[in-house]
Amino acid sequence: MTINGSCHCGAVAYTIDADSPTEAMECNCSICRRKGYLHLFTDASGFTLVTPRDALAAYTFGKHVIRHQFCTTCGCAPFSEGEGPDGKPMMSVNLRCTDVDLSALTIKPFDGASL
Repeated sequence: MTINGSCHCGAVAYTIDADSPTEAMECNCSICRRKGYLHLFTDASGFTLVTPRDALAAYTFGKHVIRHQFCTTCGCAPFSEGEGPDGKPMMSVNLRCTDVDLSALTIKPFDGASL
């Protein structure tokens, strides 16, 4: 299945080759809480940025291992890039910026504020 995602203005758009998600992770760390992220973690190989990268800017904090990407025009934060615990490239897609039916998801809380 292909999941489509984008920022609000459309300057950043992407696709993900993945099964339709049944759950999302909601983290309570400082940035996720403020941005309202609903995370879907996926292998970077299934993620395709459809638009040019020059519409993006990155924000990092803490250990600076996750690059929170946001649109330089509308400010939406549709995805993040980093490495998984195994060292392999991974993506965290903000499901609020996709065509996924959020009402069908089970939301799993994660206590990122304690890390």
